[in-house]
Amino acid sequence: MSRFAEVTVSQLLREVLEFIRHVPFRVAASLAIIGFFVLAAIAPKVLQTHDPLAIDLSSSLQSPSIVHWLGTDQLGRDLYSRVLEGAGQSLAIGLGATALSISVALVLGVAAALSGGVVDGILTRIFDVLFAIPTLLLALVFVTVFGPSVLTEVIAVGIATAPGYARMIRGQMLSIKGTGYVEAAKALGHPFPRIAWRHILPNTMNPLTAMMTIGVGQAIIWASGLAFLGLGVAPPAPEWGALLNAGRNYVIYSWWLEVIPGLAVTIFALSLTIVGGHLQDRLEGKT
Repeated sequence: MSRFAEVTVSQLLREVLEFIRHVPFRVAASLAIIGFFVLAAIAPKVLQTHDPLAIDLSSSLQSPSIVHWLGTDQLGRDLYSRVLEGAGQSLAIGLGATALSISVALVLGVAAALSGGVVDGILTRIFDVLFAIPTLLLALVFVTVFGPSVLTEVIAVGIATAPGYARMIRGQMLSIKGTGYVEAAKALGHPFPRIAWRHILPNTMNPLTAMMTIGVGQAIIWASGLAFLGLGVAPPAPEWGALLNAGRNYVIYSWWLEVIPGLAVTIFALSLTIVGGHLQDRLEGKT
């Protein structure tokens, strides 16, 4: 290894250790949980102990044990392996829905903030009306019209959560438009498209980064809610909401079929919220 490479690696290690030393314990624990589920989504076979789709009726509805760490379902499938397998599907749905939501919100929010006048007034009223409707209800209407599937679930959650992001983007851009450095750029004769590209949009993205992290967890919760109602991923796919839907008929005498997937959704979403809140605190004042 060359001297330059040694210096680069040692410097990187020092920066990583310095970052870890200043990260609160709750954030570090949340990052570890997120990393675990991301690993389960990327390489599920590394962490799984059984085939998540293998049926073994002789082992149906077994409680958590040494062989089956989180018990088995009604068909004898290992619940621990199915939860890990479902992490990839739930994370993909959450990321896809959030990406769609942010894309739609950016277009509408930027259009409202930069156009002003009648266009801003019309778009703002649309945002307010849609924002007043519960997210799950909007998603339910969309899925009911177009039919349940993974694609419609992603689109439904993405469109249903877009008004909230659009309102935030519009408000952030309007507040930045009135700052001193934007007024100074105007006074110097810079064209407004350049000002918007160089000053307004970059500073809008700081709080949006934190909100996107939180939004992934929220999207997973909404998608799980749709799947729990039978309007999401179809069996035997082990998506977390589908696991909750499949286990509700056995909750009285096989509690783990509901508790374990519910905990997975809650813990992962909570971890994303904690990390997103930490990012928001770190990004404040960096506009």
